[in-house]
Amino acid sequence: MQEDFRLIVDLVSVLAAAAVGGVVSALLRQPALLGYIVGGIVVGPAGLGLIKELVQIETLAQFGVAFLLFALGVEFSFAELKKVKGIALGGGGLQIALTIAVTVAVCGLTGAWGTLPAKGVFLGAILSLSSTAIVFKCLMERNETGTPHAQVMLGILVVQDLALGLMLAVLPALDQPPEAIGKAVALALLQIGLFAAVAVAAGIWLIPPLLRLLARTESRELFLLGVVALCLGIALLTEALGLSIEMGAFVAGLMISEVEYADQTLTYVEPLRDVFAALFFAAIGMLIDPIFLWNNLELILGLVLLVFVGKFLIVTPIVRAFGYPLKTALIAGLGLAQIGEFSFVLASEGQALGLVSRRVYLLILGTTAVTLVLTPFVMRLVPKLLELPWLKPYLDPVDDPMEVAVDAPLQNHVVVCGYGRVGRNLIKLVQEHNYPVVVIDQSESRIQQLREAEVSYVYGNAVSLHVLEAAGVDKAKGMAIALPDPMSTRLCLKRALELAPDLDIVVRANHNNDIELLYQLGAREVVQPEFEASLELAAHLLAGSGLPTWQIQKEMQQIRNSHYLALRPERSPSEIAHDLQIATAEMNSKWYSLPPNSPLIGMTLQETDMRRLTGVTLMAIRRTGGEEVDYPDKQTSLEVGDRLLVVGESNEQAAFNQLANGEVAIPSQTAPCQWLQVPESSPVAGKPLSELHIRRQYGVQVQAIRRDGKFIRFPGGDTELQAGDQLLLCGGSFPLNQVQQLLAPESEPSVFPVPTLNLPVSEAIQEHLPSDNQRTGESR
Repeated sequence: MQEDFRLIVDLVSVLAAAAVGGVVSALLRQPALLGYIVGGIVVGPAGLGLIKELVQIETLAQFGVAFLLFALGVEFSFAELKKVKGIALGGGGLQIALTIAVTVAVCGLTGAWGTLPAKGVFLGAILSLSSTAIVFKCLMERNETGTPHAQVMLGILVVQDLALGLMLAVLPALDQPPEAIGKAVALALLQIGLFAAVAVAAGIWLIPPLLRLLARTESRELFLLGVVALCLGIALLTEALGLSIEMGAFVAGLMISEVEYADQTLTYVEPLRDVFAALFFAAIGMLIDPIFLWNNLELILGLVLLVFVGKFLIVTPIVRAFGYPLKTALIAGLGLAQIGEFSFVLASEGQALGLVSRRVYLLILGTTAVTLVLTPFVMRLVPKLLELPWLKPYLDPVDDPMEVAVDAPLQNHVVVCGYGRVGRNLIKLVQEHNYPVVVIDQSESRIQQLREAEVSYVYGNAVSLHVLEAAGVDKAKGMAIALPDPMSTRLCLKRALELAPDLDIVVRANHNNDIELLYQLGAREVVQPEFEASLELAAHLLAGSGLPTWQIQKEMQQIRNSHYLALRPERSPSEIAHDLQIATAEMNSKWYSLPPNSPLIGMTLQETDMRRLTGVTLMAIRRTGGEEVDYPDKQTSLEVGDRLLVVGESNEQAAFNQLANGEVAIPSQTAPCQWLQVPESSPVAGKPLSELHIRRQYGVQVQAIRRDGKFIRFPGGDTELQAGDQLLLCGGSFPLNQVQQLLAPESEPSVFPVPTLNLPVSEAIQEHLPSDNQRTGESR
């Protein structure tokens, strides 16, 4: 009885430490799992020593691994697993073999261990495993489990988990003749094959009727109990076969992923998964000895560097060799560069067999623990590394669409990004009114659903300009973004507006803090599902109380027009600024000091029209007196000494730098200036300026041309105009109107110009500019 009570005390202590560590990590804007690990260090044997029965806690922590991988299997599917089978089987196996071979070679060259290849193979096996739990947790926190790089990493991790069974089988035979090793490998492969055959059969004939029976009871408790028993039962079966618990739980999830109750299963299991996952990461922390790490800090840091660099240099070329884009290969290489938690199992077995000494065992343990702790930081750093100017040219062309529906409408259609629950319902409503729809998604299973439903699609990443172009965004009537990842949502919005600045885009906000950010980036409407539910509930209750319908609708619309301000919790300016800095840090942002003689000084954001002219978005302004204006509106004026936080690609920021320095305007110009766009099928497209005689015939000077994000200042007479060119023209109001007619297609009496921009030289000139040249478009 006393031992049972001790277990309860230990369990409560670990969960409390994990909760406190998670809260502290959240306050410090760090991954929650880092807090769980630190909490385990504090209460573990090397910390305060509050945990007495470490073995029992580790046993319970295995549930965390099981539920993590079970949930991953449910979210994954056989279709997606089949999609990455090449890189999983070929690449995963090659990665393990190369890691072991390189380790054996290094040990032989350095003489680190006297007996080869047994000890080198053992160490290589430890280094070859990566952490399925840590990687999946990081991907889950970033909402990236459906991305191509996530599928590649998880495919390789599945093979690594399968290989763990082989490693454990071969380990006792390392010092024996080759025949013994071959026999151990053959037996392990036979076990894996039998298990795979049984799993496939059960997934087809046993699991679906079982889940239907549980669902027919209409009892949440019975359904959850049955699912948990299934998950843990299969996990224990794989453990008994010499495979890993991770493998069994993942396979159990895959069995359920193809059944109609997959979403319901995932919803029920998620709370258990999160609790036991925290326990698992805390258990990892309890294995870390800070004193040993400190005493061997230089050696362990050197080993950690070798591990990260070595595994990155092995994984990245393998992924690239299997035909994946460089961006996917780099992310996979960095994401799998750590040593996995199940290397602890191999290290413990190796110590028991006498392959390593106690000191080497502790070094392996310390190096593994440090790589696990650093992995969340590395994965957070990946987006910033991919934005490096010298690397971006190699990454830009990689996100081409993988497939485009043959009959996809590419004009006057509606583009929907994301075919989740929201996107699926949205498409149904749009199709009821016979509007053509094109869906963008990068999940193989969802693309298959679109094929079956005969809905036009583009298979690819909605963040990519190439994918958006393939979906015909520039000719679409409207666009809806319903992506689960906040970062992807922001980038998709920004790049869609690069292709079509006037496109009507409605966006689903994943978090309250994203609402203003999305409006600032140019969304026409931002919808927050929880707030919308609150408004509908309130409208129903108020209507039942006798309030006129028109008044209810007016009040609800006012709340929407105010960006849900009445429903959002109050935040201090410092909190808003902090959240803005975090959001823009992953979007290639830059603080830019406005030159003292900039022609933009004194202009409102509406007048500068900087998004349309350069592609950048202004997110914040820092005044000389220390005032910071976050999310400035279109009437905000720029002042001397302002520092501007702008978001945009490198070429867009370069274009903004030219605009801010007045390199596209003439300071002495006394006539109004206006931006006009050369439309498609314009008669002037393809003709040099010298043939048009714009200056001689109309008295209008072509000051600059903006083409593909770059400025051509004072173009010469041999410069040929192209469709889509934006011309900065200066002259009288009537001549500008004549040039506008000149640019228009012959079949059209006139053309709608890019919203006009009066570039003032002084306030006196600005006051005398004709009113018909005033900019009337949206500021965002």
